[in-house]
Amino acid sequence: METIKAVFWKPDPQAQIRKCNRLIRENTRKLERDMFQLKNLESKTRQYIIQASKRAQRNPSQAKQAAAETRTFAREMVRIRKQSSRLATSKAQLQSVQMQVNEAFSVRKIEGSIRASTGIMKDVNTLIRLPELTGTMRELSQELMKAGIIEEMVGDSLPDDALVEGEDEEAEAEVDKVLGEILKTPEIPGTKIDAEPAAQEPTESEADLEDQEATLAQMRGRLEALKS
Repeated sequence: METIKAVFWKPDPQAQIRKCNRLIRENTRKLERDMFQLKNLESKTRQYIIQASKRAQRNPSQAKQAAAETRTFAREMVRIRKQSSRLATSKAQLQSVQMQVNEAFSVRKIEGSIRASTGIMKDVNTLIRLPELTGTMRELSQELMKAGIIEEMVGDSLPDDALVEGEDEEAEAEVDKVLGEILKTPEIPGTKIDAEPAAQEPTESEADLEDQEATLAQMRGRLEALKS
């Protein structure tokens, strides 16, 4: 019945705007959940850095290993913060889309027609490429096409590695900045890793290292889950 209606009657503008706003709200809530998870992950990473630093102070024989761990966790912190920043930017773009869509429907109500918006098209193109939003943003773009707000279908989503290009190898200056911020020192003594091979650590140290590697694997898994 709905299909027959769609053939003979134009879509109801009020129904269209309700559906568009619903899809935008769904996307916004998804971004907010991901941002909250990243905030918790950042807090845990901060604690791992502090714990590794304190362990080095308590046991000088583990200083070299602890220094390596603090820099590894600091690199993860930089990645988490960049991901959070990207999601915050996406949320702002989504809110901009909502304002522009509501404005377009308001103009349609007054003038009886609607004009395609290149601004909305640009923002939707950007948002649909995010792995977190691809599905619902594609549905939103179809509704906007039906309403005449955008004129063509947006492109396919970008692969994950294209979105995070350049994030795999973080600049040492960024890592130093994170360590200085968290450990409250301008330079972190002992955080630079010498080229000489480290002496073999006691068995207890090796067990600690295995625990830290397991923790890092869990953190990276959570970060990747947020991108997928």
